[in-house]
Amino acid sequence: STFALEMKEMDKKPFSVEAIRADFPILQTEVYGKPLVYFDNGATSQKPQVVIDAIEQYYSKENANIHRGVHYLSQKGTDAYEKARKTIQTYINAAHEHEIIFTKGTTDGINLVASCFGELIHEGDEIIISAIEHHSNIVPWQMLCERKKAVLKVIPVLESGELDQEAYRALLNEKTKLVSCTHISNSLGTINPVKEMIQQAHAVGAKFLVDGAQSIQHLSIDVQDLDCDFFAFSSHKVFGPTGAGALYGKEDILNAIPPYQGGGDMIAKVTFEKTTYNELPFKFEAGTPHIIGGIATGIALEYLSSLDLEGLQAYEHELLTYAEEQLKVIEGLRFIGTAKEKASVCSFFIDGLHPFDVGTLLDKQGIAVRTGHHCTQPIMDFYKIPGTIRASFAFYNTKVEIDQFIKALKRSVDMLR
Repeated sequence: STFALEMKEMDKKPFSVEAIRADFPILQTEVYGKPLVYFDNGATSQKPQVVIDAIEQYYSKENANIHRGVHYLSQKGTDAYEKARKTIQTYINAAHEHEIIFTKGTTDGINLVASCFGELIHEGDEIIISAIEHHSNIVPWQMLCERKKAVLKVIPVLESGELDQEAYRALLNEKTKLVSCTHISNSLGTINPVKEMIQQAHAVGAKFLVDGAQSIQHLSIDVQDLDCDFFAFSSHKVFGPTGAGALYGKEDILNAIPPYQGGGDMIAKVTFEKTTYNELPFKFEAGTPHIIGGIATGIALEYLSSLDLEGLQAYEHELLTYAEEQLKVIEGLRFIGTAKEKASVCSFFIDGLHPFDVGTLLDKQGIAVRTGHHCTQPIMDFYKIPGTIRASFAFYNTKVEIDQFIKALKRSVDMLR
């Protein structure tokens, strides 16, 4: 009920970065004798103690296969796994629990859609992606188009790192069957207006997949409000373990498309003459899953739900603004991605210096950033650079860490010039 939701909101702790940092043991680590400053959250996030404890607890005291056993441990594991599915459904506000498919992560979810929904694609049909996609949201569609003789179209990007919305609207037509677009660019931080883009895709009868790998940890996600047909995310980006994630799909679409993996759990009946597939969500979950991966994903989202999400989002934006102001003093520094709507990602290039060299010197000073093309080579080609230095912030980072980062960056630049 609305009252229950309001009471739950009242129960949340006010945002406190000091209290939150205490929940993440790795933040006390030293690197080369320096306190770790972890600014590579876009690649993977750190894990709170509750997630680490859940993984240790499962393997030391509760390990068993699920969905198949009548014994106590199997039942216990099944209950925990299905509870996590319910947690994900609630967190992203899916209409039904069975619309949540456990996957290995965003890449796996996108490939599932490309393979399964891809069976409905015919020669001459069109699929649209954008110029700022991660390779994981480019290559599966290229493979599908090659296989089905379909046409892949690309929404161009503006110099700011924002998508050309006028060009997008011009690409849409009755041949468009699917649009697959990142919610937030991993290399630029651009927040795309996916809700409006989804409405425009639906107007021509196309489906829409949202790559939520970089958004679920920064924004409040409501798949019913977005009205997306698919939404994929990875657990390790949202404070859970690697090798786990989920795909949301609308019930009617999931029922209409075939599975692409066969095996245990995804079947209702098997004979040598014919196999009948299981009901949702199991139809798309062949074989023994990453059980604790699913369970720990639920734990991670429960942890996140216990926090003041509005305060968290405001704090991350404050970190972004502060970092950008400090970085402006670096001579020859050019921001790559200056969209009006941005997540807490600073991506930049320093004239005359290779990002790898800068990143290596930062590492020796305890600063973890990402350097390179970030699996987005086409956008780096667009800017005519080999890659960027990317500092991506989470709610457990601080302005003090940014100060340390700026000091180390200035020192690195001086050493290289």
